[in-house]
Amino acid sequence: MPKLLIVDDEIDIREFSKRFFQKRNIDVLTASGGREALKLIEDESPDLVLLDVHMEEINGIEVLKSLRERNDNTNVIMVTGAEEEHIINEATNWGIKGYIHKPLVLEELEKIVLTELL
Repeated sequence: MPKLLIVDDEIDIREFSKRFFQKRNIDVLTASGGREALKLIEDESPDLVLLDVHMEEINGIEVLKSLRERNDNTNVIMVTGAEEEHIINEATNWGIKGYIHKPLVLEELEKIVLTELL
């Protein structure tokens, strides 16, 4: 069963997305912040991470950089609520598989995640 980690500081987004993908036979883990995400990635080796850009403590770009600097090539899709092209460009340079904008459109989210997992 594919394993997905959803990292977002908004509990509603985490829980809604978790239920959505569990119904599609995907093992789903969640993290509310960057530190928790880094630990889960190390311990659980998810196949794909949905990583929010804007979070307290450690933002998504910093999490992504930390992964790449330790030669962790975990597949990452960035999630952002802002149309900040420089952030998307920076994330792309650090090797993301794609990005999706909030508010989440279920069909778009499902397509991009399932493309990476299956």
